[in-house]
Amino acid sequence: MSDLCTISRRVQFSASYRYWLPELTEAENHRRFGIAARSPGSTFTLWVQVQGPIDPFGMVANLSTTIKRALQREVLEPLHGANLNQVWPEFANTLPTSEWLAQVLWQRLGQCWQRQGLQLRQVQLSPDPGLVVEYRGQAMEAHLTVHTHFSAAHRLALPTLTLAQNSEIYGKCSRPSGHGHNYQLWVTVRGQIDPRTGMVVELNRLHDLIEMQVVEQLDHTFLNQDIAYFQDIVPTAENIAVYIRDQLLEPLRELGVQLVKIRLDETENNSCEVYVQTEALWVDRPVTSAIDQGKPAGVGAN
Repeated sequence: MSDLCTISRRVQFSASYRYWLPELTEAENHRRFGIAARSPGSTFTLWVQVQGPIDPFGMVANLSTTIKRALQREVLEPLHGANLNQVWPEFANTLPTSEWLAQVLWQRLGQCWQRQGLQLRQVQLSPDPGLVVEYRGQAMEAHLTVHTHFSAAHRLALPTLTLAQNSEIYGKCSRPSGHGHNYQLWVTVRGQIDPRTGMVVELNRLHDLIEMQVVEQLDHTFLNQDIAYFQDIVPTAENIAVYIRDQLLEPLRELGVQLVKIRLDETENNSCEVYVQTEALWVDRPVTSAIDQGKPAGVGAN
């Protein structure tokens, strides 16, 4: 019996692009697309996942002759140092967003490897450390992850327990004066890629919504005292992630996307994730991706 295995490969390329719709005024383009309307450039990090049986040589595919050559021919040669708007016909009527570029790369690379008996499982594209796009061949649906941060203090203690009992459960985190963290927040949404803009959602609107619903509420607060929700609920990272999920769920739906998960990094060593739908779980992804640093899924006390 052949064993199926998934392998991942990373490449990087630098390219310029411009988000500009001729049917909009100059002011409207700048309002909707921000700096992207001014022809910026990015160094893109691309991860591809390919699945297939392990051959008699112990490989799914020869990295040098099969994977690397295809990435060189289909990705690096046409895209590195290029203006994305002018590279491929797929960008004639759709902006070269990361979402649309991931979908185009899926089509081009998938056809190439399918002829060799391999199945492309995922394309993950990141134009900067704060934005990650995942595409898995589901028509025009893509996942988009954005990053932000806030600082807050908390104390881990149940009001029904004594200081000694809380200390036994939460350790130093139960000390009455509390302590603070610089929280790193990752919000993953999914939606349909707009065939004109190439976007799942306009990034400016997404960032503004997260800023208003989460960051403005939580930043520079003592969670136990300043946020009513945490007066009766211990503000562990897990509970904070649940709170953020509930704050974003309906506003994101009104924005036209579905919330998939919240990831909250409390420290460099502690991280948790809260999912909205179990079908959003995706375990076959490269552990060295832009949002996966090999951190544990649970946090608890520090």
